[in-house]
Amino acid sequence: MAPRPNWKGYLKLSLVSCSVALYSATTTSERARFNIINRKTGNRVRNLVVDSETEDPVEQDDRVKGYQIEKGQYVLVEDEELDDVALESTHTIDIESFVPRKDVDEIFLDESYYIVPNDKVAYEAFAVIRDAMDKEDLVGLARVVLYRRERILMLHPRGKGLMATAIRYRSEVREDKNYFSEIPDVKVPSDMLDLAVHILDSKKARFNPDKFEDRYEEALVELIKAKQAGKPAPKPTDPKPSNVINLMDALKRSVKAEERGGASPRSAPRASSRRTSQARKRPAQGRGRMKRAS
Repeated sequence: MAPRPNWKGYLKLSLVSCSVALYSATTTSERARFNIINRKTGNRVRNLVVDSETEDPVEQDDRVKGYQIEKGQYVLVEDEELDDVALESTHTIDIESFVPRKDVDEIFLDESYYIVPNDKVAYEAFAVIRDAMDKEDLVGLARVVLYRRERILMLHPRGKGLMATAIRYRSEVREDKNYFSEIPDVKVPSDMLDLAVHILDSKKARFNPDKFEDRYEEALVELIKAKQAGKPAPKPTDPKPSNVINLMDALKRSVKAEERGGASPRSAPRASSRRTSQARKRPAQGRGRMKRAS
């Protein structure tokens, strides 16, 4: 069964427009979910919406959204009034500008969506917009109202369709200087840096999401299976890491551990420019080069 679209409307570029549907590109449906249970009876707990003063239950028809203007005073807003907020982006994704992808800071990226043409008449116009962005290697910036909130979208081609990534507003992103300003300037010794670079090089790989599994989710499933079978809960076996006391010693031991693990270094660390030139003149095994670097 095909998923229901999160939004339907029109994709617009200047005077070119086409009918499209927007779908969430990610899902959390595979995560283990828990209910709140009454420990004494074993029954599921049902949450009640109650009046904060009288503590009486409030029926669904009597619930309305309110914006607090003063303590205890609210402006009531009906759902119909929220739906009637007049914005073109409620029904149209209007591409306002195009920018290079590298100009968009990663920290502004939020949820991702897929955009597809919604009828056969839309195929050609959709393809024109998609292929033009692909040819110019640009991403489009547009607006759309999702869940009663206007979002900025970054649009870019993905296969036969378009991918839309919601962009956070500036007010939603905290300034990094508020967190990084107290980090002191540290001059890393070249021999330490060379060893660290060697470890990074031995761990180089291509990004493959299929290799990443949610180990916490798997542990939850094992816990549930053990509880269901009346067995004790599994205990974690990995020791907790601690701060390194002797950094150079830890780096050297890390290099040896990587080599024992079968890693094949593509480049050895450079202890100095003189040793590097000597290494170029005579070939050496990876282990021997690491000893000289140490």
